[in-house]
Amino acid sequence: MRTALVLAITLALAACGRNDDTAPAGGTTATTPPAATPAETPATPAPVGVDQDAGAAAGIQPAATATATLAPTEGHETAGTLTLAVENGGIRVTGEITGLNPNAEHAFHIHEHGDCSAPDASSAGGHFNPHGQPHGDPRDPQSAQHGGDMVNLRADGEGRAQVDARAEGVTIGSGDAHDVVGKAVIVHESPDDYESQPTGNAGGRWACGVIEAGTVPTAGGPAE
Repeated sequence: MRTALVLAITLALAACGRNDDTAPAGGTTATTPPAATPAETPATPAPVGVDQDAGAAAGIQPAATATATLAPTEGHETAGTLTLAVENGGIRVTGEITGLNPNAEHAFHIHEHGDCSAPDASSAGGHFNPHGQPHGDPRDPQSAQHGGDMVNLRADGEGRAQVDARAEGVTIGSGDAHDVVGKAVIVHESPDDYESQPTGNAGGRWACGVIEAGTVPTAGGPAE
């Protein structure tokens, strides 16, 4: 009897020493759950492309045309308006020029700087020459020539010339080294001999005009 009492007391003391925090309710043995697998980091989306035309005015794009308004240099009366258009690997220049020597030829070139501010237009610099070639004959497709070389103007008896000329290997509005926009057109005193370097012995500068790009509406864009 005494032995049974001692055993009962011993069992009671052991039960009191049990850590109740680890024992689940209802006497069920606790099981440690497996560690959660970290969620995968979502892939970073590819950057959206930038619209290269975002800065352009809505409905307007650069046109393959340009204009130049020629004004006389000091002491002269030569003037005119020209249109330049991209055509077959070069540009075609058309328009009318007045104030020339009657029944005479005058040299006619694109020059490297769009600056007509000097009284003699010397501020326009030399011939536009993006290919680094010698001055040549634009009538000969095999001849080395400047990008700004064009055939002589021919004036009528009233000193008026109808212009229809070409400059080869140059562009309008391309923004590269061959672009004539921002350059100048010069009319000279004398005809170009197409041989003398670097200007064809063309003489003084009688008129100068800066080449400015034109714009046209795109399809569906606002009309000008």
